Amino acid sequence: MGALLSSLRSAAEGPRKVLRAATLPAARISSPIAAGAPSASFPSPHAANLREAAAARFVEGQLAGLAPVTMACERRGTGEPVVLLHGIGHHRRAWDAVVPHLIDARETIAVDLPGFGQSPDLPPSVPRDLPTTVSALRALFAALGLDRPHVVGHSLGGLIALRLAQAGLARSVTALAPAGFWTAAERRYAFGMLTAAWYGTRLLPEGALERLSRTAAGQAVLTGTLYGQTGRCTPETVVAGLRALREARGFTATLRAGRAPDLFSGEIPGIPVTIAWGSCDRILPGRQAARVLTMIPRARLVWLPGCGHVPMNDAPELIADLILAASRSGLVGAGEPAAPVPVPPPLGTGEVPVDLCRGSAARGDPTGRPPATDGAAERRVRGCPDGRRQAGR
Repeated sequence: MGALLSSLRSAAEGPRKVLRAATLPAARISSPIAAGAPSASFPSPHAANLREAAAARFVEGQLAGLAPVTMACERRGTGEPVVLLHGIGHHRRAWDAVVPHLIDARETIAVDLPGFGQSPDLPPSVPRDLPTTVSALRALFAALGLDRPHVVGHSLGGLIALRLAQAGLARSVTALAPAGFWTAAERRYAFGMLTAAWYGTRLLPEGALERLSRTAAGQAVLTGTLYGQTGRCTPETVVAGLRALREARGFTATLRAGRAPDLFSGEIPGIPVTIAWGSCDRILPGRQAARVLTMIPRARLVWLPGCGHVPMNDAPELIADLILAASRSGLVGAGEPAAPVPVPPPLGTGEVPVDLCRGSAARGDPTGRPPATDGAAERRVRGCPDGRRQAGR
């Protein structure tokens, strides 16, 4: 259990500094403010990309009858706009490994949700619920001049992306392991693990964290629960992730809000939806994908072999290809999901193909497990590359 809790701490990435919200005109964009730059003590192959992404803009949106909500975001690239939403305890830099593969063909807008990353927490008078979050993002889109952008979300961000689609604010949605499709027992398990991890980050000495992040064994302990392929993250990414989780001002209040029933209900007509799930997800087990398809029967389901709960770090090229395919202009707008698009499997997962599904005939069995062609492939897809089963199976 100790290793499991420790590994959850790598679920987020963020700067050590917490910037306070400035007083900004409503629905206005502030000047760029420097975000946390890569630490000089943690040289990284992605350092150049992180430096390019080190400027954030703060956008303040006025909600009807409520105090203003301020969010930090950054825009990169050119092409059709794609909004990127992180999960709980994370922040916009969760997408750092994916964005460089998108910016030649898409304009990316990575957002810090309220209370995470550089975004200030919600004012006390503003409800912390999904309708308010959707309204805040509606104001953000308007301030940035975005008219129904493509939206990609992970975990909590995936649930928000689906709700944005229901509100008619998204042109297409790609949701990676969206939250909210759990049973009561699954929710208690996930929330318990995340809460323990949050407390753990506040107890772990900074020096110990840095030492652990530099070794293969330490990274396995720190990232083994969230990632299907430990060791792919740089030490700087691991350290930044723990710091962001530790400093997530909206963490506990967001967990409390997540106990509400019926976080998602109803269909999403007329908007293409792609659901992607890691075969090694130990936080939100893959069987939850079947419940998503029950509610959104026209959604496509993509299995991500060898990926854990945070596939953006396990297989950034794969996730980028998925986003590009799901947001392709020729596939969007007809009100039907796109035809299956082949996507290469991530490295290090054997020869298991990505199963891009559409409709009931290709969803796998009713439990939500990915289909498999032989025993070895089934072990790799249902569990992890070494055959271990998912937590909760």
